[in-house]
Amino acid sequence: MGFFNKLKKVFTGEEEKEDIKNLPENVETSEEDITETVEKAEEVELEEDITETVEKAEEVELEEDITETVEKAEEVELEEDITETVEKAEEVELEEEVTETVEKAEEVELEEGITKAVEKAEEVELEEDITETVEKAEEVELEEDITETVEKAEEVELEEEVTETVEKTEEVELEEDSAEKMTKGLKKTRRSFSQVFNELMANFRRVDEDFFEELEETLITADVGFETAMKITDELRQEVKLQNAKKSSDVQRVIVEKLVASYEEQEEIENNELNIKKNDLTVILFVGVNGVGKTTSIGKLANQYRLEGKKVLMAAADTFRAGAIDQLVVWGERAQVEVVRGNAGGDPAAVVFDAIEKAKEQEADILFVDTAGRLQNKVNLMKELEKIKRVIQREIPDAPHEVLLVLDATTGQNAMVQAKQFKEVTDVTGLVLTKLDGTAKGGIVLAIRNELHIPVKLVGLGEGINDLQAFKPQEYVTGLFSNLLDDM
Repeated sequence: MGFFNKLKKVFTGEEEKEDIKNLPENVETSEEDITETVEKAEEVELEEDITETVEKAEEVELEEDITETVEKAEEVELEEDITETVEKAEEVELEEEVTETVEKAEEVELEEGITKAVEKAEEVELEEDITETVEKAEEVELEEDITETVEKAEEVELEEEVTETVEKTEEVELEEDSAEKMTKGLKKTRRSFSQVFNELMANFRRVDEDFFEELEETLITADVGFETAMKITDELRQEVKLQNAKKSSDVQRVIVEKLVASYEEQEEIENNELNIKKNDLTVILFVGVNGVGKTTSIGKLANQYRLEGKKVLMAAADTFRAGAIDQLVVWGERAQVEVVRGNAGGDPAAVVFDAIEKAKEQEADILFVDTAGRLQNKVNLMKELEKIKRVIQREIPDAPHEVLLVLDATTGQNAMVQAKQFKEVTDVTGLVLTKLDGTAKGGIVLAIRNELHIPVKLVGLGEGINDLQAFKPQEYVTGLFSNLLDDM
């Protein structure tokens, strides 16, 4: 019987009636026991039903719990699946995003690489363009430089040509001035020569032995020297015979030719240039008696070389006379050249030593040394000059480079005597003839050259600071015989 049927019977009383019917007939029962039995049975049944109901309910509840558990488990599992799916989806999405990011990064990197490559390519191209531009610019600049260089070279060449032309013009003008000065300076001597020759020719109608004797005396009077006069006279005798010269003009022509030839012979074997060292110190020693213009010549020459750009020093080694020291100092101030000096009466060699040391220190080009001229005491003079030379050669082995003897041309034959005496005392390498413009005895040049074989290197043709000039034999001959040559 089902639970609900039993419950129904209980409430309707049908169950009770049935239970009564089933009772044994021989059993006497009371209503109370029956009731109690029924109640118990009902309770039992009820309990069973309740138990069953409870059990069923528990089963249902269990089923529900199980279902719920299953559902929950399914939900959990579903949630886990969903979570897993979501996670997988997220992972996939993440992977996709990562992949996309990587791809984008690669794209970006690729783009950057491409951009960088392009930039590098552009830089390379730019550098090439710049290089090409620079090269073109350099080529243009080089062409401009070459053009400019060529133009400058042409300008320099033109300037050099102009300079050379100017220098040549100046040289020509200088030579003309020099020749003109020489001609003017020899005016007195030339007049004297013309006069004595004219008188000689006027006194003799024919060329005989008396004529040659007179000619010899005339040449000596003209200060050409005894040996020169004898030589020219002898040569003239032979030449007159060979040329059959009978007219006075012919004889005069032969005489001049011989004199000129005598100068030319000496010119070929002598050096009239001063020995000036190009890249080293030049030491020039001046000797000569007092009063011949020695200190003046040193001052004039120092001024000339200073104007040429040389570094010049002067040494006042004539300590015998205080006046000589003072005179050289005055010329030093005038020529703007430093003078190395000592005390009057001091050792000349010590002054020269100090001067050489200072010249080396200042890298000077030329050192001019003035010395005493006590010719009356040749022994002392010789010792003094030898000591000076020793000091110079100890410092500069090949010095002195010149020993110039200064002579006064106005003294004529006395100058010849002085030249011979100084040549005995020291090694004279050249002559300086002063006051040549103020004398009629200019013929002494020929005598000294022919007899002593000492070249004339400088001549004084005036009192001015620029009136000392180099001696040029051709100018001298022209200036000396110009009147006679014009008459021929």
